[in-house]
Amino acid sequence: MSGDSAAKQKIVLAMLPDVPFEGWGRAALRNASAKLGHDDAETDALFPGGARDAVAVFSAWADAETEKALAKKKIETLKVRERIALGVKTRLDILAPHREAVRRMLAFLALPANLPLAAKLLYRTTDMIWYAAGDRSTDFSFYTKRGLLGGVYASTSLYWLDDKSEGGRKTSEFLARRINEVLQIPKIRGRIEERLRAFRRKAG
Repeated sequence: MSGDSAAKQKIVLAMLPDVPFEGWGRAALRNASAKLGHDDAETDALFPGGARDAVAVFSAWADAETEKALAKKKIETLKVRERIALGVKTRLDILAPHREAVRRMLAFLALPANLPLAAKLLYRTTDMIWYAAGDRSTDFSFYTKRGLLGGVYASTSLYWLDDKSEGGRKTSEFLARRINEVLQIPKIRGRIEERLRAFRRKAG
């Protein structure tokens, strides 16, 4: 990690306790930066995009921490659906101490002007989870897998924000249901394609 990258990460992590109250704004960013000895000019140079840059740094930090945590687990012994579920749950566990900051971040990313950034960060997260799960595909399924997991991760994150069940039990159950639904899509598509082929053979 470069010096600037390390400095940005430290500032964003120092900013997190204030985000639930102040949001992902430049004021909170500058306040956290000042606590670490940086003046406003230095902060603005590190984060020219302001809150957008801070959110991107936070998401990248969570991705990296998730990847490190998954590398310590015997993920190769699990089924693919179990690997994906573990990846999603591990990232949410890492975010758990900052739940309200995540809530403010998702609201920030939902603004029309921030939707491209939201899509970019979600793609990076799903790509990381699939790669950690052992996926090395390069064909069309590469994008399909990440697109489907994006929907699963986004919906599970929203559910998780308000889950007060012990140990996040309800979130785990919700995630399992969503993964099962997604895994049915290729099977359903396969049956439809087979029926179309049979129809064409009869028609021909």
